[in-house]
Amino acid sequence: MKIVDVAEFYTDTGGGVKTYINEKLKAAKKYGHDMVIIAPGNHDGEEERYGGRVIWIRGPKLIFDPNYVVLCRKKEVHRLLTLENPDIVEGSSIWTGGHFVSTWKGNSIKTLIFHQDPIAVYPQTFLNCLFSLNTLDRIFGFGWKYIRKMSHRYDATIVSGEWLRQRLTDYDIHNPVTIPFGIDKHFFSPKRRDVSLRKKLLQEFGLDENAILCLSVSRFHPEKRMGTVIDGFSKASKNKPMGLIVYGGGPFEKWVKYKANKAENVKLMGFTSNRDEMATIMASADYFIHGSAAETFGIVVAEAICSGLPVVLPDRGGAMSFGNPDYSEVYETGNCKKLAEAIVRITNRNRTQLVQACEKASSFQICSVEEHFEALFSYYTTLVQKKH
Repeated sequence: MKIVDVAEFYTDTGGGVKTYINEKLKAAKKYGHDMVIIAPGNHDGEEERYGGRVIWIRGPKLIFDPNYVVLCRKKEVHRLLTLENPDIVEGSSIWTGGHFVSTWKGNSIKTLIFHQDPIAVYPQTFLNCLFSLNTLDRIFGFGWKYIRKMSHRYDATIVSGEWLRQRLTDYDIHNPVTIPFGIDKHFFSPKRRDVSLRKKLLQEFGLDENAILCLSVSRFHPEKRMGTVIDGFSKASKNKPMGLIVYGGGPFEKWVKYKANKAENVKLMGFTSNRDEMATIMASADYFIHGSAAETFGIVVAEAICSGLPVVLPDRGGAMSFGNPDYSEVYETGNCKKLAEAIVRITNRNRTQLVQACEKASSFQICSVEEHFEALFSYYTTLVQKKH
């Protein structure tokens, strides 16, 4: 089976989408499928990657985030799709990539991969101080109308969780199908915990090993609500000694640095593409703090849980699907005071029991990468067989 993914937000400095697509390339090779990624880049070109191919289409950099390139050459995307003639073509965004795939006249089966909820990312992030999240869903009904119209040109809309399938069903998005995303549960593991690294990180704050080490990993973009994370942590840290290390980067890095510099015991660690380093850091911290309510899945949250990290989560979005009280505390989205209270609550609980609950969730509630792609490719095979 040949699969082409028109991946609008695939970049080497990306986050969850990059991780997902790289794993998909590896899995496709394992299962004997021909996987091709069409993505915007700094230049035209083609390369082999993880057993598949990436075809780059030159485009301008995204104004608000130069890590990303705009996919804007519709005719070139259509030409490449016609040339590749896949069995399955995926549109991995609801923006130009999704539009270009939906308007291509080829005979391939089309699936819309719902990686981003634009209403949650934009109006619900920027206007939440003025309106409730449910009110904003109603006000921006025209956005749902656009997605609904486009989705009906696809055979299916692939979503990462049952909560998201229900959300899209409520807005009549065409044929949402739940195929839960997966995590490399052998790679992200409590076995990586390094007590000497933990002690060293706490010493950099002037704290001893009896203090608490919190972790946040995020792209620096408004939808990630890093201001809420830093302000909430600052309030919580007045109750007991703790430090917060933050990994990430992005277009709002100067603002995040400003917030971090004003807060006590908050340290920005920069962006790292070293997954070994990140997996070790995750296992060596004590608690994970998350701000974004706009994810469709929340890969980084799942990685934290698989690493044995109890999590503090907002009450909306993909991250909330991991809001099991056995290993998490949940707070009102965007409310730093409620976040502080949630941090205090979780740090007052028995951490050993929380870690055990994380390990149980990793084993029984979170899918592996292999399970996800086995389900995805099996579903695609069924679609192809039905067509023929």
